[in-house]
Amino acid sequence: MKVLLCPLNDPGYLYPALAVGAELRRRAHTVHVLAGPRAAPAATAAGLETVAVADATALSVSHWTVRGPEQYTEVAWAVRQTRPDVLVTSVLCHGALVAAEAAGLPVVVLGLAAHLWPYRPETDAADAADAHDRTWRLTETLKHYGAVREAAGLAPRRDRFPDTPLLGTAFLLRGHPALEPPGAELPPAVRHVGPCWWEPEPPAAEPLPDSKPLAYVHLGRTFGGASLWPRLNAAFTSGTHRAVVELGRSGDPEAAAGADLIVGRRPWMGPLVDRADLVLTNATSAPVLAALLRGKPLLVAPNGSEQQVLAAGCLRAGVARRLPEPGASAADLRSAVEETAHDPELRARAEEIAALLAAGKSETRAADTVESASR
Repeated sequence: MKVLLCPLNDPGYLYPALAVGAELRRRAHTVHVLAGPRAAPAATAAGLETVAVADATALSVSHWTVRGPEQYTEVAWAVRQTRPDVLVTSVLCHGALVAAEAAGLPVVVLGLAAHLWPYRPETDAADAADAHDRTWRLTETLKHYGAVREAAGLAPRRDRFPDTPLLGTAFLLRGHPALEPPGAELPPAVRHVGPCWWEPEPPAAEPLPDSKPLAYVHLGRTFGGASLWPRLNAAFTSGTHRAVVELGRSGDPEAAAGADLIVGRRPWMGPLVDRADLVLTNATSAPVLAALLRGKPLLVAPNGSEQQVLAAGCLRAGVARRLPEPGASAADLRSAVEETAHDPELRARAEEIAALLAAGKSETRAADTVESASR
């Protein structure tokens, strides 16, 4: 079987695809990765062959709402070059969905840690605001998908359910059912497989001062919401913990003088999460899954996009506390860090979900799905 991986090239989307690709290659399948210059070294490190993308911005999640037609062009070209039997792509990579449809190929979509769109049927367990947000999010996503299909010249679809074209042949969630509302029924094409965790091999252990225990902080985009920096500066000044802050795709650092913060951008997070007492995050999939895989409690401060959905799932599952809102006192913020780090119930529940995720053998299940989709 020949497989073309065409994920978004940002680490949170690229790395899970590489985990699945490496498992498929282990099974003696031919696997190619459509990769720009920044993604190619990671693909090579995973032992996979790359197909160079001409326009790297086409596969950037930062441009997913405007570069769909360019995505389609890049993926359609790679399909002609590699002649795959099946595509594997990322949620929000609409150009790959349209290219697969145009070529008559099955496509497996790697989703995030929780389901973002309406359940089927809508569960009574989801409150009205949650249901409204899911419907709005689906409507907005379909607008961008429709624009890509129109640019590609495909005829309009007539699907019974509006989310059908976004789900591909199979849609794989990388979290656990515990992160969904109780009683929620996923669409038939959607299933949980687990994290599909992969990272580049880190260098030797990063030297860090050992005078205080660590918190790992991962910043997400603000989407017009509140920046975490004022609360980070307050929480980690004269507090019990030192924070290692991953900037991710966020803006420039705003660490205050005297704040106990070590700031940087790294292509990996696992070793630092291993050393941390807790993970503080806006609640995007990669840091949440890194924490849960290692049984670490979470402190969440969501803004937009997936963050609200995933933060709510973590709070329901009993693995997280919510960071006090902007304007909270420094004492309350420091207490939130310390109490999260030392809450035995949070840690026990996080360790329970870690065991469930490990037992799920996510790369195996995902690769099984890809094989089934190609038949």
